[in-house]
Amino acid sequence: MSRNAKINTLLLLAVAALAVLPLVLGLGDHKEEPFAGADAEAETAITEIEPDYEPWFSPLYEPPSGEVESALFALQAALGAGVLAYYFGLRRGRRQGEQRAMAAAEATSVSRDTAEGD
Repeated sequence: MSRNAKINTLLLLAVAALAVLPLVLGLGDHKEEPFAGADAEAETAITEIEPDYEPWFSPLYEPPSGEVESALFALQAALGAGVLAYYFGLRRGRRQGEQRAMAAAEATSVSRDTAEGD
């Protein structure tokens, strides 16, 4: 197994552990919604500290249900991942193209040198 494959395997195991450990350890069992988002947690904390707090503004769009909100969040994450994958793929393709061009230029200069030497 190559060094990169070992690193990738360790990273994959770390991500899996981060996803599974909270479930196995029962983190959040004492809460009504154990895995609520940060916005909901902040709203709960603010309401406990200052019950009369009034928000500065309201959302531009309020999804009709939690499922729609989750779907929109997943779509946003997928689009972001797609943009990042495109960017890194483009950079890698350019780097490979430059390497091929340099190799071709070196091969041309070597063949020209050997032709002149004859």
